[in-house]
Amino acid sequence: MNSEFTSSNSQTDWQRLDAMTDEDIDLSDCPEVTPEMFAKTVVRRGLPVARNKTQVTLRLDSDVLEWFKSQGRGYQTQINQLLRAYMEAHQPGAKAKDGVST
Repeated sequence: MNSEFTSSNSQTDWQRLDAMTDEDIDLSDCPEVTPEMFAKTVVRRGLPVARNKTQVTLRLDSDVLEWFKSQGRGYQTQINQLLRAYMEAHQPGAKAKDGVST
């Protein structure tokens, strides 16, 4: 969570909430949940795992990692894209920038 939008001082009266019973909670604006609604639900837990990705531990130079992180969200994807481009450029038969095959 971004600390810019959060506060350590909660405005919630937690003692009052703890003292409430189920009957004290106003549910008048909540739609009724039907068995048909439950039948259509899909349970998803956590982030989906990409089918072709493998989790690894990789040691990088600190300055390299910090630079990628400084680029914002998705730095791991950027690293993966660069590694893929390098791999594809060095495959047998790959065309170099000058158009000559390796």
